[in-house]
Amino acid sequence: MSELFVLDELDRRILNALQTNAAQTNNELAASVHVSPPTCLRRVKRLVDAGVIARQVAIVAPEMIGAALTAIVEITLDRQAAENMTEFEALVANEAAVLQCYRVSPGPDFVLVVQVADMPAYHALAHRLFASHANVRNVRSFFSIHRSKFETRIAV
Repeated sequence: MSELFVLDELDRRILNALQTNAAQTNNELAASVHVSPPTCLRRVKRLVDAGVIARQVAIVAPEMIGAALTAIVEITLDRQAAENMTEFEALVANEAAVLQCYRVSPGPDFVLVVQVADMPAYHALAHRLFASHANVRNVRSFFSIHRSKFETRIAV
């Protein structure tokens, strides 16, 4: 586990502003957090270098590009030794349709969030990742019929 990074009030303002809109210019960001542009740039660089800002991405509306089916999938393995858990994580890490993978407890071993075009695409993924994997004992899938909230923000 990595060491906790100590944030001051300016760091918090910068992180909150960037989580709302990471596409703003340094000058816009500096104005919104009430510091000079050089100070803002230096602080953002420090947050990036420390790994606090892991990456900046564009959030794409899945319904606009044809990825219309979201599945939340619970996976239970037969063998839960550390190497088996790591092996499964490596398997799903290489699958673009798996957006998130969580090791959980109690209950199933993993919960995945999957985004695919349709049910045939989900069936192909399920066969590729789960049915053909000898250590997968149980798969339980839930299909989203409506997304009422989606947020990427983390409270800082």
